[in-house]
Amino acid sequence: MNDSTADELLARAHALDAADPLASYRERFYGTDAVTTANTPGMPVAYFDGNSLGRPTLASFERIEKFLRADWGTRLIRSWDEQWMQLPMDLGDALGAAALGAAPGQTFVGDSTSVLLYKLARAAVAPLPEDARRAAEAGLAVPAGRGGRTEIVVDSDNFPTDRYLMEGIAAERGMTLRWIAADTSAGVTPEQVAAVLSEKTALVLLSHVAYRSGFMADGPAITKLVHDAGALILWDLSHSVGSVVVELDAWGADLAVGCGYKYLCGGPGSPAFGYVRAGLQDTLEQPLQGWMGVADVFAMGPEYVAAKGIRRYITGTPPVIGMLAMHDPIAMIAEVGIAAIRAKSIALTEFAIEITDALLASLGVTLATPREASQRGGHVTLNHPAMREVNAALWEVDVIPDYRDPHGLRIGLSPLTTSFAELHLGMLAVRDALLRLA
Repeated sequence: MNDSTADELLARAHALDAADPLASYRERFYGTDAVTTANTPGMPVAYFDGNSLGRPTLASFERIEKFLRADWGTRLIRSWDEQWMQLPMDLGDALGAAALGAAPGQTFVGDSTSVLLYKLARAAVAPLPEDARRAAEAGLAVPAGRGGRTEIVVDSDNFPTDRYLMEGIAAERGMTLRWIAADTSAGVTPEQVAAVLSEKTALVLLSHVAYRSGFMADGPAITKLVHDAGALILWDLSHSVGSVVVELDAWGADLAVGCGYKYLCGGPGSPAFGYVRAGLQDTLEQPLQGWMGVADVFAMGPEYVAAKGIRRYITGTPPVIGMLAMHDPIAMIAEVGIAAIRAKSIALTEFAIEITDALLASLGVTLATPREASQRGGHVTLNHPAMREVNAALWEVDVIPDYRDPHGLRIGLSPLTTSFAELHLGMLAVRDALLRLA
């Protein structure tokens, strides 16, 4: 049972918690204190799914009640003029500064990740207006994409929605998908991207951190390769934002999206964010034209006239209620600093790997996540043929990881809410489940 080793690892966990400069932030989230856990039936004793759905902040309870009583209940429609109309841009700017390395005026919040992926990808592959005009004047067919480019690059292990959307856009635009064959225990490398780029490439869509393995791609290197080929890049940051350092402006990234309910702790179905590089904003045409993206929202004019800047990428009425729980986590990330959050994330994932080597490897568990910290995001995936059953067994005892084919148990470690002792407790539960199922 390796009890002495487990005890030594527990002592290490307590020492790491005692030295953790972010330990006190855990107290700002609901369900992290021993009293609540002990007195709330079903409350997780170890929560390893912060990379899918983050815990709510205690401040969000107060914020949401205040919204109901004051902003909505009392101010009613006046709140649109007082705060809500500007909210997608204000919250976007706060997120850009705290976690994206993005200057103001390039990030907005609203719609789901899927809708934003479609809007930005579809805008990126549309022909430039001058290309369409020249084709019409010459009596030729309108070119498929910018500059007549015809290919979209995507990898085989990207999140299903990303792949499905690109399949649909390619069919819609008469374009071709160029696939990168990605290893499910690794991710996409610059060498793989370079091998598929050509003068036909219009857009490259990649996840910065792979949802299955936790592999972290080389953002600046890949962005440069794409630009050198004359194409645009769209980064999916859903498993990155709030966990690892992202520097969109420094990378020279063109477009990015990401969800608000993982490390940003915005709650189930909270809106996503979109980033459009300042130099592209007035050249990419918004494919889902709605009244909130026009130059004068209340003119109710006869035709669509796009707003200048990032507002043009908004379509309909902003999901104000959905944004509420995002405020306090974003402010907390700004307070702590993303570099400190990343340092804690590395320490947590290293400890998870240490426990795996000490207690789980002898049971046939293998690591599907890079050991090199610079190539690893905020979660660790453990492979074993019995992991589907292990996941189900763990949920029964209020230890909550999640399962991904093939044979992967994801240990999601949210730096602001996960303690080292919690990690140790949960990993022992993984060991015990494997032993019971052997």
